[in-house]
Amino acid sequence: MDFKDSKTYQNLINSFAGESQARSRYYFYAEVAEKEGYYHVRDIFHETGDNELEHAKVFYDHLVEKGCEGVIHVDSGYPLSVGSTAENLKAAADGEYEEFIDLYKQAAIDAEEEGYDDIAESFQEILEVEERHYERYMKLWELVRDKKYFKRDHKVYWKCGNCGYVHEGEEAPETCPACKHAQKYFEVTCLTE
Repeated sequence: MDFKDSKTYQNLINSFAGESQARSRYYFYAEVAEKEGYYHVRDIFHETGDNELEHAKVFYDHLVEKGCEGVIHVDSGYPLSVGSTAENLKAAADGEYEEFIDLYKQAAIDAEEEGYDDIAESFQEILEVEERHYERYMKLWELVRDKKYFKRDHKVYWKCGNCGYVHEGEEAPETCPACKHAQKYFEVTCLTE
């Protein structure tokens, strides 16, 4: 069978496009998080977007290695929405969930059945990353949704992302005592960092 007639070919194309779009979407979501004062969430969206770019590169490289240069045709649907930070976190979590629970799991099976073991391994490894993304987005979504992002039910260590000041308490300070930056610069940390 010609590679371009395989399920694996279409899975790679759709995954390349999906990861590329996810990267852009996460950067758009980061802008919203910053405007709403969730600087750490902004950074998580950027970091995850950069991860998605690397995933897109893995899929792209497999296509190039198989001689699939030129115009490719994508046949899939992708989400298009920007809401509040809470809504964006939930949308991101839902997308990551679909990738690891369904899309990449099936793509790995297809690639293995068609004899593309290296591609199957890539899908398998990336789906494990997507599962971690899902878990992190869900945790952040719960904190933002429940208004516990800057306030917890127990003492934690809050670190100022500007100057490094660490505060122990149930709530991040309104302003940093050391550098006077706003609460939005604080994130939960541990003392072993």
